[in-house]
Amino acid sequence: MRTVLANGAQLAYRIDGPDGAPPVMLSNSLMSTHVMWDPQMDALLQRFRVLRYDTRGHGASEVTPGPYSIELLADDAAALIEATGLGAVHFVGLSMGGMIGPQLAVRHPRMVLSLSLCDTASEMPPRSMWEARLETARAEGIAGLVESTIRRWFVPAFIEREPEAIAWVRRMILQTPLEGYIACASAVRDMSQAHILKDIRVPTQVLVGRDDPGCPVAASQVLHREIGGSTLHVIDDAAHLSNIEKPEQFTRLLLEFIGRQAVTARPR
Repeated sequence: MRTVLANGAQLAYRIDGPDGAPPVMLSNSLMSTHVMWDPQMDALLQRFRVLRYDTRGHGASEVTPGPYSIELLADDAAALIEATGLGAVHFVGLSMGGMIGPQLAVRHPRMVLSLSLCDTASEMPPRSMWEARLETARAEGIAGLVESTIRRWFVPAFIEREPEAIAWVRRMILQTPLEGYIACASAVRDMSQAHILKDIRVPTQVLVGRDDPGCPVAASQVLHREIGGSTLHVIDDAAHLSNIEKPEQFTRLLLEFIGRQAVTARPR
C-alpha cells in the first residue's frame, strides 16, 4: 500500500493491473478495507488497471476528526484520482462506497466514466437506527457491532457454509478504527441524495442482493428509476456483501458492464 495526501487526509491505496488498461476504482463499505474486493481481483486484473483504496477513517488511511459527510468522501475519491494521475475511472462502490459514487459523478463529472452502485442507497433512514449503532460503538467498541453486522451482511446459509470467509470478514471488521467508524457512520446516517440522481450523466449499473436488509432491493429500485438509462440486477441468495457471497455472478456482471463501457468511454 502507498499513501498520498488527498483532500487533507493521508489515503492508503494500491494500483494493480496492466499499464494503459481501462482504469477501474473500487470503493469499500463501512467497516471494511480495500481487501473486501479480493474475490474480484483476479478477473479484473486481466483486463483493467485497478485502483483500490481505504476510505478515510478505515484501514491504513488516516482517521481525521469527524463527523464526515458523503460529499467529503467523494471529494477524497476525486483527489485520489487526481493524485494518482490515473485519469477518469469506471467507479465501483459497495454500500458506503456506492453512496460515494453518485456524489463523485455529480461533483466531479470529468473523473467518472461509469458507475457500478452495489448494495447501496440514496437515503438512509431511520436516524434512530444509526444512533443506536453509534451508542453501541461508543460503549462497547467495534467488537460490540461484529455479530449483528455479520448477520446483516450475509444470508444464514452462507454463514454456516463458509466459516473461513466469515472469519476473514470478522477480522476485517475488528480492524476498523473506532473513531473512523463513528465518523463514517455519521456520514451514512446523514446522507440524503435522491435529489441528485437525475443529474448523473454516465452509464450506471445497480447491483443488489435480494436479501439485503440494510440497503434493500427497494432502495436499488429508486436508484434505477432516478438514474436515466441505468440497469438493475438482483442477485439471489445474497444479502449485503453480494460480491463475497456470490463472487462469480457479481464479477461476471461487473466485467460485462465495465467491458461494454470501456469500448466507447472517453474522458470528458
